[in-house]
Amino acid sequence: MPDKKRLTTMRKITNSELGRKSVEEFAAADKLPVTVVLDNVRSAGNVGSFFRTCDAFGIGHIVLCGICATPPSKEIHKTALGAEQTVAWSHYPTTTEAIEALHAAGYTVLAIEQVEGAEMLHTARFADRTPLALVFGNEVEGVAQEAVDMCDGAIEIPQVGTKHSLNVAVSGGAVLWEVFRTLSREI
Repeated sequence: MPDKKRLTTMRKITNSELGRKSVEEFAAADKLPVTVVLDNVRSAGNVGSFFRTCDAFGIGHIVLCGICATPPSKEIHKTALGAEQTVAWSHYPTTTEAIEALHAAGYTVLAIEQVEGAEMLHTARFADRTPLALVFGNEVEGVAQEAVDMCDGAIEIPQVGTKHSLNVAVSGGAVLWEVFRTLSREI
């Protein structure tokens, strides 16, 4: 590849220039009408990643189900970097109980899973489905079938490689970015 001369310089932005909200400002700020549900995610590091991603994209709530680690936790904090203190969370013994409660509260519940009839992420519409709950599954089993059966639909992340599998926290980043991108302009 030929050497290209950079015409401009890029200076990294310092933390003080980022305009970060305080914990109190974030708590008072409007959030997207989206709840993340973690179905028996076994890695506290993955749970922490979800807290950090939800903080970044203004997601209002995380529901931790079953074996998910819950704050306070050193392992969650290692990846959440304090976001476990800014994003509201609750815990349910089972994902099916959480889905029942979300349905009763008027949520549209979508599994993030490879299932028959799933919508592809890049073509899915979210604005007309709010409030919205997105269910992410266990690192090995994905979203449990009994939870999928209770969902109003499913979203699949298109993939072209040989694995057709992403780490759950990576899936969370991809899906929540797309939800943030689309809802920020549609609501």
